[in-house]
Amino acid sequence: MSRLLLLRRPLSGSPCLLSAGSCRSCSGASPPGLSSSQVRSTFLEFFRSRGHQLVPSAPVRPRGDPSLLFVNAGMNQFKPLLLGTAPPRSMLASLRRAANSQKCVRAGGKHNDLQDVGRDLTHLSFFEMLGSWSFGDYFKEEACRMAWTLLTEYYGISADRLYVSYFGGNPESGLPADEETRNIWLEIGVPPARLLPFDMKQNFWEMGPCGPCGPCSEIHYDHLGGRDAAHLVNADCPEVVEVWNLVFMQYNREADLSLKPLPLLSVDTGMGLERLVSVLQGTLSTYNTDLFTPLLEEIHQRSAVPPYRGRTGAADGDRTDMAYRVVADHVRTLSVCVADGVHPGMSGAELVLRRILRRALRFCVEVLRAPQGTLAALVPTVAHTLGDVYPELHREADRIADVINDGEAHFLSSLQRGSRLILRTLNTKNYKDGFFPASVVWSLHRNLGFPLDLVDLMLEERGVQVDQDGLQRLISESQVKSGGQTGVQSQVLDVLSLAELQRLRVPHTDDSLKYQYSLQRDRYVFPACRGGSHMTRDTSPGTVCRTSRFLWRPWSRRGGYVVHQVTTAGPLKTGDQVQLHLDQVHRMSLMVNHTATHLLNFSLKTVLGDSVQQRGSHVSAERLRFDFSCKGLLDASQLQQVDRCVNDIISANQIIHSEELPLERARSIGGIRTVDEVYPDPVRVVSVRLTASELLSDSRSDRRVSVELCCGTHLRSTGSIEDLVLVSERQLVRGISRVLALTGDRATRAREDGQVLSQEVDSLSARLSGSAPSSLDSAQRLAKEVGILSDAVDNTPIPQWQRRDLQGRLKALQRSSNTSVRKLEASEAAALAQALLQEWGGGRFWCARCRRTLCRC
Repeated sequence: MSRLLLLRRPLSGSPCLLSAGSCRSCSGASPPGLSSSQVRSTFLEFFRSRGHQLVPSAPVRPRGDPSLLFVNAGMNQFKPLLLGTAPPRSMLASLRRAANSQKCVRAGGKHNDLQDVGRDLTHLSFFEMLGSWSFGDYFKEEACRMAWTLLTEYYGISADRLYVSYFGGNPESGLPADEETRNIWLEIGVPPARLLPFDMKQNFWEMGPCGPCGPCSEIHYDHLGGRDAAHLVNADCPEVVEVWNLVFMQYNREADLSLKPLPLLSVDTGMGLERLVSVLQGTLSTYNTDLFTPLLEEIHQRSAVPPYRGRTGAADGDRTDMAYRVVADHVRTLSVCVADGVHPGMSGAELVLRRILRRALRFCVEVLRAPQGTLAALVPTVAHTLGDVYPELHREADRIADVINDGEAHFLSSLQRGSRLILRTLNTKNYKDGFFPASVVWSLHRNLGFPLDLVDLMLEERGVQVDQDGLQRLISESQVKSGGQTGVQSQVLDVLSLAELQRLRVPHTDDSLKYQYSLQRDRYVFPACRGGSHMTRDTSPGTVCRTSRFLWRPWSRRGGYVVHQVTTAGPLKTGDQVQLHLDQVHRMSLMVNHTATHLLNFSLKTVLGDSVQQRGSHVSAERLRFDFSCKGLLDASQLQQVDRCVNDIISANQIIHSEELPLERARSIGGIRTVDEVYPDPVRVVSVRLTASELLSDSRSDRRVSVELCCGTHLRSTGSIEDLVLVSERQLVRGISRVLALTGDRATRAREDGQVLSQEVDSLSARLSGSAPSSLDSAQRLAKEVGILSDAVDNTPIPQWQRRDLQGRLKALQRSSNTSVRKLEASEAAALAQALLQEWGGGRFWCARCRRTLCRC
């Protein structure tokens, strides 16, 4: 506690915290006040000491939430808890108080700050959100008192700099003013003149079109002080800024837009770290804090422009300072996203990240005049400033730099192509009296990754404007086609329905029977299952029965309840007993490929090293897919080693063990593999050959086996897989590879097809390496055969290592056959010319150049 007591001191009592230097300079001197690291740790320790569990930041790629491109708020990872859909045995479901610092990206979708980044002193695409939560524990009074105590006592912010807003009510929605919150602030000591009511736009928070919502109360800070700044609150004044938002979730927005009281009252608070640090370090500019000054200094050392001076607008005529801010912000965003598995690409979040990368590169090249490689060279500085709290930045620094460098090489090529396209378009017409075509701008942006502001700048230099109305129309059409969603997903069981089930004491669905199958005489036996219907709901006409004859499959899982969708011939009522039948063939295929996925994960680590990290997987009855981190494509030898490693385990018919352990104890198993998802507690541990208990008691390296946290169903022994073949590998993006594999009979057929194709290549090679084709027709037929065989090798499922070998041999055969065709074509052309000369040898030819008749000219 002594550390916190040292921090309990007020800031300067002078009327103005700011000096001209603090707003504009970026010297090497340390900024005043607490360091950003101290600010973050003070927040977390304050709430930890008040019973809040510290929860690690979720990755910026959302977990199973298609409504988001990126995690853009601290509450995203807690949405299942707020919606009542969290698995009952998960750590998430057990939370009552929580706090964390969450990595957030706002660069796409509803919350998109990307085009504003660099134009002012505050906008960021990546930021950290300091958050605290109560899930059915405390409510408004405790939240307000803790916020005020932390700001005024622990951070030492003078109370006369703070203003508080609250919800002033909305008669149209039947919502009264939040007088309860107003009275709490008055009791705390906030003067009435600093307690300001606002409407729903400012002080009523909603998760989306439907779902939990409620009034909020915001704490604002006046950078100047010594005045009445009440009229500047929520007025977009940079001197008076929102510091902390306290959201009180007490309603549920229904599909008909009505509001119903929530059975469980929750609190969600969020405070941007960067903005808080700027307050505590006495500067209007986020970029003058110690989160950015090391980056700005490093950029200056690598560029050909003067140091950062903090200018904006017309004062920054050459856009140098804007470029500093863009590059500093964007390299942080790129580093965090790539470390969390989001890479520049062509759709969704990946497309947004591609645009961020190219926007940063454009300012590096065009404005800062920095040499190639500068952006990637800033990654170690990002890791230095953020790596202590997000260690993955240190761990992935080299891979992040590789991704940025690869993107830079592609962008420089695109920049040249795009510039030529703009110039060609300008040369076709005088656009100074009209607008530059929106279709060309959108093509540059969508296909070549051209930042829109780069196109604007290049055209402004020539006195030409873009057709903005047409461009916005194309952007809107693209968003519609992409099927982008906003808000929460449609819920079969919403938070109120789940609360009603709990009120009625309906037990959670017991699906433990899915594990109670056995292997008897090489045959899997699955038990019969009966169940009861606890809630029925009619669906809209046209619902398609997913399985025939009332064979159910789970449609969704919500808060411990499994929901099925069926079409019945007769009525289905609450309390009806039903017989559940398992599609055993389908289940067996899934079990085979699921267990094979575990073996593949283990084998890749065995062959390539522990740096390999799972980045995604998908199991179907037909095949399995596995994504993993890897610097480049595997060569033929590595592919064969992985193939051999997996099949050695299959041939050994090793026992597969499943055991439930407390989550923390399970995570302590050496070499255990996990993915980014919410696990129940206790959790199932699936291991091969050795039990989890044996691995916990002895972690020697020679006892390394496949062991993962997994709640799925698996085989009882590896021999049931029979065979596994990797039939495809490609790089999704730089540093991430995807392999496809087949098992069982499909794998056997792939090996057989590979042998057949290999024999055909051998035969064709023998024919081409023998005597040369005697005619052009025969040479062309051979060349066509090479092309047909190449297509077969490219598209037939065969072992990937064998495909690589055959593709190499066929390319050599293609070159040889093409050479033969060209030689025979040349020979035939020469013979034809000679024949013509002989036929017309005695004739006389008119020479157009000298206008004379010639003989055999």
